[in-house]
Amino acid sequence: MSRRVGLWLIGARGGVASVVISGLAALQRGLTDNCGLVSCLLTFSGLELLDWPDVAIGGHEIRPGCLVDEVRQFQRSSRTLSDQLLEQIEPELRQADAAIRPGILFRAGDAITRLAAPDIAGDDRPPVEKIAQVVSDLREFRESGQLDHVVMINLASTEPEADVGAIPDTWAELEPTLHQTDCPLPTSSLYAIAAIQSGCSLVNFTPSLASDCAAIRELAKANTIAHAGRDGKTGETLIKSALAPAFAMRNLQVMSWVGHNIFGNMDAQVLDDPENKQAKVATKDGLLGEILGYDPQSHISIEYIRSMGDWKTAWDHIHFRGFLGTPMVMQFTWQGCDSMLAAPLVLDLFRLTERAARAGQSGVLDWLACFFKSPMDVSENNLTHQFSLLQQWAGDLQR
Repeated sequence: MSRRVGLWLIGARGGVASVVISGLAALQRGLTDNCGLVSCLLTFSGLELLDWPDVAIGGHEIRPGCLVDEVRQFQRSSRTLSDQLLEQIEPELRQADAAIRPGILFRAGDAITRLAAPDIAGDDRPPVEKIAQVVSDLREFRESGQLDHVVMINLASTEPEADVGAIPDTWAELEPTLHQTDCPLPTSSLYAIAAIQSGCSLVNFTPSLASDCAAIRELAKANTIAHAGRDGKTGETLIKSALAPAFAMRNLQVMSWVGHNIFGNMDAQVLDDPENKQAKVATKDGLLGEILGYDPQSHISIEYIRSMGDWKTAWDHIHFRGFLGTPMVMQFTWQGCDSMLAAPLVLDLFRLTERAARAGQSGVLDWLACFFKSPMDVSENNLTHQFSLLQQWAGDLQR
């Protein structure tokens, strides 16, 4: 049976979203292979995952502009994507751009608000009205495209850390605050509520709060919505979650682990603000203690270096102690095109979440933990163990 599903991106003209849309168009036209796509591994071949031609694209964006221009700017700054490929997929880019709607902002912090179009930055409506706008956009997208389902994926810039203690624990208590301009929820959570109320599955690829609080989890459960997050694991943290278990298995004591990150895309520009940076550092720094069983001294820095563009470079220095107390050092350097690392994971998460929803699964999809730095409902940070959760889910579904 033919099935058509929508992928709705928050931050739809950003670097990651631009590559997601470009990559999807290339896959749909057979212009690229499946390198980087976890969902294309042989172990998932029996899942009957959605085919690329059956995906429709839409989204929200707070910045003015044109998707084609954003993709070409990304091409110039990152030195990726060929002119030939862009010429071939330009019709798909323009079609996707026509489905992008003006986004919303609420408690997003100064760094993000400065990026927004004036009418969006100055919109002082209460959250309930902004949620209604998103719900209306999602409904139009689903109906006009005759879509069977929609998966919303948040790719927006990192918000300042939310004051979770100020958010009521139940939906009955939280819902009235949506009518107030002092509602404690950030933008990502308004999008999450709109997705849930629209019957859309939800994936939070950012460190922002989104659905990860008790009241919104309750709403998702009541509406049998599948959701997952937080913060896509693409580079340095991916290596850390694979490497740290080796020290634990060999009983080598990590005394300190220092990581320095430099990059120059829009995400880095936002993270140059201390409030936004703190939220990101918290998700990158939380896994060592769980994997090692103790907390070594650690430090993570994230610096905006404009000339780097989308090419993120991370340098890690690991000081560890071996037999007879001998101190030793391991260092590694990781450099990758940030959006090129993230985009295939977004497409993976879209296909896997859609498959779970099609199977009637709802609530937190904890078996997607291997894709995230701070996976919801999973304290296990060993990458191999996390990946086994995904394999087990796939095996159970194929039985």
